[in-house]
Amino acid sequence: MITLVHASDVHFGKPHDPRAAEAFVRAAAEADAHAIVVSGDFTQRAKVREYRDAAGFLDRLPDVPVVVTPGNHDVPLYRVFERLLTPFRNYRAFISDDLDTVTRITGCTLVSLNTAAPRTAIVNGRLSPRQIEFARHAFAEGPESDLRVVVAHHPLAPPPDYAGGAPMPNARRHVAAFERMGVDVVLGGHLHRAYIGNSLDVLPRDDERHPVVIVQSGTTSSSRGRAREKLRCSFNVLRVDASTIEVAHHHYDRGDDAFRPTSLHVFPRRPKDQLPLEAAELTLEALGGTA
Repeated sequence: MITLVHASDVHFGKPHDPRAAEAFVRAAAEADAHAIVVSGDFTQRAKVREYRDAAGFLDRLPDVPVVVTPGNHDVPLYRVFERLLTPFRNYRAFISDDLDTVTRITGCTLVSLNTAAPRTAIVNGRLSPRQIEFARHAFAEGPESDLRVVVAHHPLAPPPDYAGGAPMPNARRHVAAFERMGVDVVLGGHLHRAYIGNSLDVLPRDDERHPVVIVQSGTTSSSRGRAREKLRCSFNVLRVDASTIEVAHHHYDRGDDAFRPTSLHVFPRRPKDQLPLEAAELTLEALGGTA
């Protein structure tokens, strides 16, 4: 069993909710996770003091690998010259020097891709062909049986009610590429409300591809929850075994000062003996056949 805790949009700064943040730190410890994911928007305005507080928050999390990625709020919006010339300066100083990363734990490969594009697409984000190749190479280097997880701040699928939740440009193309790589799960944020579904919600059915589970976290510790999660804080716990991917969505109960599970979503996992489509094509090519 692999357990992942997934938070997002903690927004240190004016909208940050410190009680929810500390409740999340306690919940993360209780989850006994193998890794923790925080999928962007550590700050509200990318200020040094906000980053310093965000770094302290990360230091209080359990001593397991923590996978991070920048969000659009992690680059300066109004400090235009800084946004154009050194947009990730404070993120690199306080959170992570690397923007695209690979984290390997037993039975799982997590690839974090920076979708914040401060010069071209600051709101909806963007992925480049180079980043898609980075992910493809990272997964190819790991065991085929690994749980394959992509972390990206901006969404690859709209929420069910489509309220204020446009996916990033070329999202369908990226989802199709991740299907072909045999990606099992994409984790993200940005929407400030949860969405838990899979790529069958956004791509036509293709029996040759196994669908990717898409999991968006709401804002874990701020007052900026939207739509059905207005003013609410949330995060997810994923528990994965050989056959299923289980996602438990948690909301913060301010009366009890604790996060409580509010829904459970279960998806079939790609069978271990089912090669990713691209790997199958490579195998056929090596044997002199065609896919």
